[in-house]
Order: sequence, then C-alpha cells, then structure tokens
Amino acid sequence: MTDAATALDRFYSVIPAGGIGSRLWPLSRADAPKFLHDLSGSGRSLLRDTWERLAPLSGEQRIMVVTGRAHRAAVEEQLPELTDANIVLESDPRDSTAAIGLAAAILEHREPGVIIGSFAADHVIANGHAFRETVRRAVLAADAGYIATIGIAPTEPAVGFGYIKTAGTLDIPGAHGARRVEEFVEKPDLATAKRYLRSNKHLWNAGMFIARADRLLEQLGKSEPELLAGLQELAAAWDTPSRGVVVDRVWPRLKKIAIDYSVAEPAAKDGALAVIPGEFEWDDVGDFASIAKLHSSGRGSELAILGKNARVLADASSGIVVSQSKRVISLIGVTDIVVVDTPDALLVTTSENAQRVKSVVDALRAGGSGDVL
Repeated sequence: MTDAATALDRFYSVIPAGGIGSRLWPLSRADAPKFLHDLSGSGRSLLRDTWERLAPLSGEQRIMVVTGRAHRAAVEEQLPELTDANIVLESDPRDSTAAIGLAAAILEHREPGVIIGSFAADHVIANGHAFRETVRRAVLAADAGYIATIGIAPTEPAVGFGYIKTAGTLDIPGAHGARRVEEFVEKPDLATAKRYLRSNKHLWNAGMFIARADRLLEQLGKSEPELLAGLQELAAAWDTPSRGVVVDRVWPRLKKIAIDYSVAEPAAKDGALAVIPGEFEWDDVGDFASIAKLHSSGRGSELAILGKNARVLADASSGIVVSQSKRVISLIGVTDIVVVDTPDALLVTTSENAQRVKSVVDALRAGGSGDVL
C-alpha cells in the first residue's frame, strides 16, 4: 500500500469520447455527438469541461482520449494540449470495454503499475473540488487492489439512470466512505426508483471506473478471455510501425460489450468492486428533460432556450427550446415542451417523453434515413 501522493503520481485519466447521444437527436449527430456541444451553459463543450476537471488530478500530459477516427479533428481542436501519443482512435465503435480496455492495455504496456480512471466525455459535474477529492479516494481504493467506481447519492427517484446496490462499508486506508458493491441494477420503473431512494443502499451509477490497469485487465480476462487477448495484441503493436496492420486485423473481431457487464458486474460478484459515494452534483444529460433542468435550476415553470441566435417568443410556456436555425419559434400556453429545430430536422415532444427520442432514431435508421443521423 502506498500513500496518496505516490498513488496519484501513477494515475492516468482516460476519457472515452464516443456514442452519438441518440436521445439528444437531432442536436446530437454521428458527426457532431453530444460531447462536442456546450449543453451546460459553461461556454465550453462537455468534452472540454471533462478535460478541465481531470487536468488538476493527473496533469495534462497524463490524459488519454479514446474516440472515433471521424472525430479526431474536432477533439484535437477542442483539446490542443492533447498529445499524439494520448489520442486513441477507434476504427468503429465496439462499446465501452474495447475503448477502456484498450486504453488500459496500452498504458500498462507503457507504464506497468499505472492506475487509470475512466470518465465519460459527456457528463455534467458541479463542484470540481468535491469531484477530485472523491477520485483521490477511489485511486487509493484502486491502489489497494479493488476495482473502484463512483456512485452518486440519488436526490430524486430517477428512472433514467442505472443504480448500484451497496452492501456494507470497506476498511480501506484513505478511502473513507468506501462501500462494497452487491450488484448493478438497470434503469428502474418509477415505483422501484422511489423504493431505492428510501433504502439508502442505492447510488446512481455514474459510469466512472478507477483501477490498476493490470487488475482491470485481469478481471476482464476472467469473463472475456478472447477480448482481452485481442486488446493485448493491439497494445503490444500500438507504439510500433505495425499498428495499422494489427488494428485492421484485430479490431473488427473484438466483441461489443459494455464494461459494466464484462468487468464491473463480475468484480462485484467476486467481492472486488468498491464504490466511493460522490458528494457532488452529477448528470449524464441523457435527454432533453435533463438539459432543461440544468438551465432552469430544476424549476419546471421556466423555459430553457439554447442556441446563439435563437429567436423564441413564449407566453405561459415551459420546457426547453434548442434552435440552430433562423426561424422564429412561438410557444403559447404549452408546458414541459421540447422543441429542437435544426436546418434539416425538427423534434417536438414533451419532457415526460424525452427518453423515447431514441426510438425515433431507431426508426429513421431502419427506414433508411441515415442522412439525418
């Protein structure tokens, strides 16, 4: 066991920047996914905000971004400090295990004993100091041999988040408040979410994972040995001239599976997964209802308006309007409405139905209308 300073010296931040954010269509598209947008009103994209949160922890030279080849130029434009060695380009999306596992394998190959932390590029987090203090505790849990995650104490019976069920505290020096994870729970219905809120045993799953890279890869090998073998083959070739040939051969064969299923859930069953409760505001901005809350401070009577040149006239209306066109949008006497106006697509729904936008995307794809996705 090492002290906090030594453990943090070995810490490397990983930012998986992928996905299209289908519940935020038509604002979020394949060529401009949600992490490239300013959805919080900070004046910076979600990706840039993520970088700013992590730089004080690991330093700018120890942040790796895993993203698609199509997004390289936009990512590098928003993150000019990102070095060539620290951008990992995916040929095509293979889900979070491939993205995070490849980063872990590359970094372990370069720096044996490295501790990595994976933090999504498209989340909104308030109180950066509390966030970093929570990550520091998670790093110590990782240094002690656990795979650690960060859970958020629920403030409402949310049905849009997954949950972590905890079972007792863990005695990990420096990682006060750490709990053992009993299981992960998928997004619940409202009645179940209310029960979770009362139980004091459930935390929101924020999708953050901190572990020694070798421990994460060891756990992955128990459940997905073929996937691990592919990632290790890629990592061995990554910093050599043969990278391109190996990527073309190996990457398409990698299994698509979320890290929750390949690593986190098996680790929980083995008693090897620790959760650190995060005492900071967090939102995965998974739909337009979430964005509306961010911009109205949770007051449902307000109308949030996004867009540099938005032209919105509203009378007795609430919800959110996102405008990327020059059209005048008039709202009269409508509540909890969602209007997203782009040059080639218009979405109109309600906050209550915001999670169902993904079904529209699925229908457009199935109908051959991929040009607007």
